[in-house]
Amino acid sequence: MTNTTAATELDPELWIRRYHPAPDAGVRLVTLPHAGGAAPWFRPFSAALTPDVEVLSVQYPGRQDRLREEPVTDVGALADLITDVLTPWTDRPLALFGHSMGATVGFEVAQRLERRGTPPVAFFASGRPAPSLDRKHVVHRLDDAGLLAELRTLSGTDPRVFEDEELLQLMLPVIRGDYRAVETYRCAPGARVGCPVTVLVGDSDPRVSPEDAAAWDRHAADGIDLHVFPGGHFFPVDHQAEITALVRDTLSRHTLRRHTG
Repeated sequence: MTNTTAATELDPELWIRRYHPAPDAGVRLVTLPHAGGAAPWFRPFSAALTPDVEVLSVQYPGRQDRLREEPVTDVGALADLITDVLTPWTDRPLALFGHSMGATVGFEVAQRLERRGTPPVAFFASGRPAPSLDRKHVVHRLDDAGLLAELRTLSGTDPRVFEDEELLQLMLPVIRGDYRAVETYRCAPGARVGCPVTVLVGDSDPRVSPEDAAAWDRHAADGIDLHVFPGGHFFPVDHQAEITALVRDTLSRHTLRRHTG
């Protein structure tokens, strides 16, 4: 992988995918993928939410069309870049939806947007323990075999990928970099967001218990709305209809509340 300066550029064409532009939507939803994930993971959600919600799906450096860039291995640095990229999109209300690593990144982006005076109208944290929980996982330090074993445990990777050695060699540095970012992240003491927070979790997720998810309450000024779904770490794939309905309803309520004061 060639190191380039593209990861630090703010070109929206690099960072944002608008699969279904919705110029009349009253709110935009910024989606942030999991470790090793890419923007297209949220494409079905974009299709389901349009035209009421315009989805801006973030593409991290180091994958797919950004393969020649080094992954950003620090959550704070990644959140800084994403917040800057989102600045032109704040002419309409923004909400954030992050899955797994994306939830941690989203939490940091939400705080930055609040400090800039453009707070999100809602934040959805999916498949991730509360930021303040002390986690002992060090997946990014494992050898390739250990890293692949973790991916198999989470059951979110197409089994055919494990049989493609060339593809694996392209993916593993990116996945390791993402794990390094999220595993070395440390939440600032007392960090909270003021916007409404909805937390989603799978009841059989091997890495996130419902209790871990409920602890997001520590980081939400007005408490959280917790939803537990059947399934493992990638439960959103099997519950797209329910989750998009939840997102649409939540955003409708909070954007209406924002406009009416």
